[in-house]
Amino acid sequence: MIVRREDGAGGKYMSEFLKEHIFSFFDSKICEISLSEMEDSTDFHSDFVLTTDSYTAFPPIFKGGSIGKLAICGTANDLAVMGAEPKYLALSLIIQEGFAISDLRKIIRDMRDAMDLIDLEIITGDTKVVDSNIGLFINTSGIGRRNSFLEKNLETVRNFREYPWRWVRDCGLNDGDVIIVSGNIAEHGLTMLLARESIDFEIDVKSDVFPVWVFVKEALKIGGITAMKDPTRGGISACLNEMAEKSGVGILIDEKRVPVREDVRAVCDALGIDVFSMANEGKVVFGVIPDMAEDVLESIKKHDENAEIIGYATSEFKEVVVETRIGTKKVLSPPFMDPIPRVC
Repeated sequence: MIVRREDGAGGKYMSEFLKEHIFSFFDSKICEISLSEMEDSTDFHSDFVLTTDSYTAFPPIFKGGSIGKLAICGTANDLAVMGAEPKYLALSLIIQEGFAISDLRKIIRDMRDAMDLIDLEIITGDTKVVDSNIGLFINTSGIGRRNSFLEKNLETVRNFREYPWRWVRDCGLNDGDVIIVSGNIAEHGLTMLLARESIDFEIDVKSDVFPVWVFVKEALKIGGITAMKDPTRGGISACLNEMAEKSGVGILIDEKRVPVREDVRAVCDALGIDVFSMANEGKVVFGVIPDMAEDVLESIKKHDENAEIIGYATSEFKEVVVETRIGTKKVLSPPFMDPIPRVC
């Protein structure tokens, strides 16, 4: 038996791999969230959460961003979807000998620009130069803190129902909760695919990589958010299935309402790729109390006019079900692996 690429691709195989080979050895729980719950971050103090991630994206510079912007936003976003304000990062660089200094400086500038959008700081780190053919690998660990936006949101949710958690949890959906996507999907994954394979489609698409705390804090200020997750590897397909399974509910979504550029959809269809499984790096899937959904949506639309209500959670079944554009219904199964390797 060997480790397969799909064991780290964010889909069903990765979940099985972690449960069998990692959580059988390690499963800590310091405060509310245990390691094996596979949340985007975990709490180690009543006021702080911690996350870590490694980035191996190829190519390292792409339309709309770079591996540096990806590392900052990816880590900050894992904190933000817990309702935590991203504050501090540790940064480790593993650089191939011969890597162009001009490219490295572009990547570092991208990191600084993304950090400035949310007042984030790097406070420690490490650098290695190796002769392996890796280009550039980046590891970031981040700390997020409790804040007034989170507290306002939790107070609002508890005005409607019991909510036992101190952070926004991806297992927090209840029957009837409205599902919102914060903007157009699939653009990061398609950007990486076209750049890597030099596929000749006449389409102007760029990565959506962005620090979501910019608009998440505004949505939290409105309140009523019961669950959040950023749909990275495995796209909204993996994201919705994980939220449904952890919450013990089903999710019904309307395909016509899922925000996708028509040219992006057409290229994905031509390549035989499910647009719902394509990675995103600047989007959030929200679960929201029904009475608060329109107000939350309006707050997100101030950042991205393509944000949309795409469906709702239901107790009638346990799967994620799509009502298609032609009026039929089908089960949206979790992806077994990311169709585009090394997108993050």
